[in-house]
Amino acid sequence: MDWVEVSIKTGAETVEIASNILYDAGAGGVVIEDPRDIVDLQHGDANWDYVDEELLKQAVEDRVVVKGYLPHDTDLYNKIEEICAKVADMGNYGLDAKDSAVVLADVHEEDWANNWKQYYKPTRVGVHIVIKPTWESYMPAGDDIVVELDPGMAFGTGTHESTMLCLELLESHMIPDSSIIDVGCGSGVLSIAAAKLGAKKVLALDVDPVAVRVASENAKLNCVDDIVEVRKNDLLDGFDVQVDIIIANIVADVIIRLLPQIPPRLKKPGLFIASGIIKERADDVKAAVESMGFTIEDVADAGEWVAFVCRR
Repeated sequence: MDWVEVSIKTGAETVEIASNILYDAGAGGVVIEDPRDIVDLQHGDANWDYVDEELLKQAVEDRVVVKGYLPHDTDLYNKIEEICAKVADMGNYGLDAKDSAVVLADVHEEDWANNWKQYYKPTRVGVHIVIKPTWESYMPAGDDIVVELDPGMAFGTGTHESTMLCLELLESHMIPDSSIIDVGCGSGVLSIAAAKLGAKKVLALDVDPVAVRVASENAKLNCVDDIVEVRKNDLLDGFDVQVDIIIANIVADVIIRLLPQIPPRLKKPGLFIASGIIKERADDVKAAVESMGFTIEDVADAGEWVAFVCRR
């Protein structure tokens, strides 16, 4: 299948809105390219052979690119029109949305799935977790928990800051033999890590059929498909099971929409780990979490992202 890459070029404070526009149009996940992250890495400990000058120029201009992928089908034209109209309307939210633009590019699935792999390397997250692409070699230390991953067209390489925050918090707060639901599982990286950290049962949910297929394949690849069950589902609709931990690495508005569904499905004193929240929306999510009777036990942040550990 061919796809269209929809890029919304915008300011940092409208990233959340741009992400939601792409989700509403049917993108299974979004990629956020913030050139300021490159600047931070350039001045940190990382050793870069080459940094694209265009990225550094974007950083000075405070431009962020939010990308989503839509199938090249009969409904594509209407979706693009809707995206353009919503982007043009972003200024009505009271935020600075000037110079925002929508850029389209055709993407062949085979090219997309392979060309980027040269940049995806084994990455240590937290204390023991290592995210290893399937095509890369890695010699684990004795206490490493290695998650083998091939994201394909699904969201979630495990190296995005919001995912890394979620993994670190899961590692810190995980209790062996816990039952877990991973809402918006993407490539399945969080579900697989949970299983390898000692979960007895993980239910991985995603509305995107591509993510469901990829997460299932990755669970089998990691030999945890007896623990991780992957299903196509919209948030927690239709589920009446109760679990020890619920994870959601999505965006702030979706987390707020999800919150009323959580208490009936979370044991006491269960944990809700929420990530994918930009700092500008952290107070909104915090207020919504507390209004549902949760206590925030832990907060972690990296770059422009925040994650919460909430206790019922």
